[in-house]
Amino acid sequence: MTSLLGAALLTFTLMSPALAFVPVGGGASTHVSITGTALLKKVTETCQAVADAAGHEFKPTGSSPGELVQACLGPTAPGDVSGAKFHSALQEIYTQNGLVDRDFVNSPPHHFNSETFLEGRGLITEGVAAVKANIQKENFKAARETLGRVLHTLQDFYSHSNWVELGYTEPYVNLLRPHLPLENLADLNTPTCSDCANGKCPNQILSNILNEKKLTSGYLGIFSSQKPKGKCSHGGESDLTSTTVPRGGISKDERRSDNKEFHDAAVNAAVAASLQLLEDIRLAVGNHDFLRMMGIARSSVVCFVIDTTGSMSDDIEAARSVMYKIIDSKKGTQDEPSEYILVPFNDPEFGPMIRTTDAEKMKREISKLKANGGGDTPEMCLSGLQLALTGAPSSSNIYVFTDAIAKDIALKDTIIALMRSTKSTVSFFMTGASRRRRRSLAISSFEDYKDLALASGGQAIQVSKSQLPQATDIILDTSTSALVTVLQRATVAGTFPFVLDESLKNITIYVTGTSLTFTLTNPADVTQTDTEPSGKLGTIHKVGNLRRIRLYADKLSGTWQINIKSSQPYTLKVTGQSTITFIYDFVEKFTGPHAGYAVLSGRPRADQPATLMLSVIGRKGPTSITIEEVGLVTMSGPAVVTNGTVTDMGNGETLVTVDVVPEGEFVLILKGTDTVSNSKFQRQSTTLMSVSKVNIQAAVESSVEPGETFKLPFSVMTQSEGGTYTISARNDRNFVMSYPETLNLSSGKYANATLTITPTADTESGTDVTLTIEAKSSSGVDSNYAVLRLSVVHKIIDFNPPKCEVTTVVENCPRDVSECGPFQWELSANFTDENGTGIQSISLIQGNGNFTHTTLNASFVEAYYSASCCSQIVEIVAVDKAGNVGKCYHSIIRSHSFPTTTLSLPLWLCLLASIFVVRS
Repeated sequence: MTSLLGAALLTFTLMSPALAFVPVGGGASTHVSITGTALLKKVTETCQAVADAAGHEFKPTGSSPGELVQACLGPTAPGDVSGAKFHSALQEIYTQNGLVDRDFVNSPPHHFNSETFLEGRGLITEGVAAVKANIQKENFKAARETLGRVLHTLQDFYSHSNWVELGYTEPYVNLLRPHLPLENLADLNTPTCSDCANGKCPNQILSNILNEKKLTSGYLGIFSSQKPKGKCSHGGESDLTSTTVPRGGISKDERRSDNKEFHDAAVNAAVAASLQLLEDIRLAVGNHDFLRMMGIARSSVVCFVIDTTGSMSDDIEAARSVMYKIIDSKKGTQDEPSEYILVPFNDPEFGPMIRTTDAEKMKREISKLKANGGGDTPEMCLSGLQLALTGAPSSSNIYVFTDAIAKDIALKDTIIALMRSTKSTVSFFMTGASRRRRRSLAISSFEDYKDLALASGGQAIQVSKSQLPQATDIILDTSTSALVTVLQRATVAGTFPFVLDESLKNITIYVTGTSLTFTLTNPADVTQTDTEPSGKLGTIHKVGNLRRIRLYADKLSGTWQINIKSSQPYTLKVTGQSTITFIYDFVEKFTGPHAGYAVLSGRPRADQPATLMLSVIGRKGPTSITIEEVGLVTMSGPAVVTNGTVTDMGNGETLVTVDVVPEGEFVLILKGTDTVSNSKFQRQSTTLMSVSKVNIQAAVESSVEPGETFKLPFSVMTQSEGGTYTISARNDRNFVMSYPETLNLSSGKYANATLTITPTADTESGTDVTLTIEAKSSSGVDSNYAVLRLSVVHKIIDFNPPKCEVTTVVENCPRDVSECGPFQWELSANFTDENGTGIQSISLIQGNGNFTHTTLNASFVEAYYSASCCSQIVEIVAVDKAGNVGKCYHSIIRSHSFPTTTLSLPLWLCLLASIFVVRS
């Protein structure tokens, strides 16, 4: 690793001292720094391997996520690369890691407390299997969430057990190898600790436990001080057992003067163990999908939801044309989409979701769409959109094509919850006549699509079928990398200032509405009106209710303004391309042994200040940005901005507290200075949010097996007046569920309930289920929701990795390596999975020779490798269908001369035991 890259990783992950194994948001969080150090090291190694295979260099130019992503994606593709998706992936993992301390604070196996070693390893085994299965099904968000939780449990082993006190410096590999036994565990009746009256003793472990290398961990009592006689406590103010003899505690969560050596050793072992787990996942799923799981991909995703009923022939052709244009015009650039998603809907059918990274495959799929069926006018639009929102990556741009209102309007609240949860933007292209009806819960209209577009920050574009091809330019604009929103409003009339900074490119202004006029003014007071198609500031294109203003490339940086006059509601949006962006989540503080901040899965609470965790991404990392103003601004009516107070939390995070939250719906606005160009910038979130007096708490504890019923406890509370609240729940797989349809709530008190869900027996392993729970007051005035993901994973029955047996090695290599050129060596090996699930893949991960193998469905697979004597190491990986990884490593590097011969495995092992390793 180059010194620059090492410095980049250090800057990116350890922006503050690592002092405690505490959750995200703690400033000096070792769980974050351990996880971040391991993730970035493994991502770097993977990017290096991909670069080596592609024959190009991997040289990040700096420490920012964007620079790392740019180097990993390859140096030749032109265009800007945003690190936001990578940064978001890291934050998702960090957040789920931290939530283990809130959601499972009293579960010993999740923390290896109370000597629950077998149970803790069981959680790791189950979690790793779910991560691998999710990645294989391209459910990357579910994989990241589970990965964060699994890493927390694994890391806690080294802080909460006596592993480092026993003198071990390397990870306990058996925790990741369920086919190997956990040995020398202290039994329940064996005392393990001496008494420590002041709670700060360097090493409380009894000498016989140390001498016999017995493994133990501390007992933690949050509600009780009882523990088995003679056992160690976890320790700390929240642990009631720490005052029961033997007093004290062996936790190394915090770095103190009496335990700093053990704390540092635990941190180092936890980093190394995290790397082992990540390497196991990487080898099982491959470099490409591992990087996709980590958000290392071009940020653009194209997602179309298309009505295929009988009247949609022209619309389908327009969608097909723009998809072809995107694929052909952006190929080979950083704007080339990383993924293509297509969801057709009809009536009563909708789906399936087609998802691919292959542009040519998407061309073939969209070419297959035909307009037929439908019958009555309303169609299953929102059901198709639900599939897209749960299947597409977060922060995607989704485009819906339809000429009919929604038959499944009952899904509207669920769609809004999913849009808020994923922060995806949905735009509608409507080619039917607007059906303005008296509103009710049972009747839909095109106004519903406008509501949904506004809620997500998208556009509701109404055109004739002949105009549709002209309107689709907006898709070309937004199907791009590093897309940011500068300003977005929805109102009747007004003047709107906005700041354009030096980094912005391809700036486009959209005004959607009817019967309006506008005047655009730049910082030099140069103006252009809506009547000038090609004026001094840019080009204006009008189609249907959309006006698209594209500024010229030589735009002035500074404060611009647009004055709009209209008697009808309209929306205004200003976008551009820039690597200066931000990611954010509304959070709430939680207490316990390790207090922290948890991301809200629903709306913020109305009875308290709003808190957000904010990460600002600059062109050269967070240090190249100065934050000057962060606030919440109303979207509709006169702009009401309430600014927040800013606290640097370390690790590149900023905590924003807004004491007075605006009434109604609002978005986040950020202003600051780009220190690279010394220019002011402005950015805005797109997803509308509002507060609620209702709160829902729920957490997914494990994966679920096909055909088995999964129980999910949840709790609902209101700060408003009590009464009867309606409970509704939906999942995107249409699995059978049961739950109470109503709950009687008392103000300020949680009511507990249970939801059950049963995946069908034929559900494929790795399937991701998105579950939405909503609670609504009897008046319908207040409601809130929780969005959760759970993974369907087949029961694990195969824990044994494939085995490798080297059968022959033939080499005639000179002792002097400088003479290696003309000489070759060969290796043959057999791979077997014995009574396991069978070998799924065999690949060469180290070595520059020729590699082949026989068919994988045989009882054993023969592998053949030949290479120049200049390439002296080979490593082969076999993965079985359960995701178990076996490795075969061989080196011809030697310091002594050996006879040149063909050797069977036993003799070869006798001669070269020090340089030949078969490992799992």
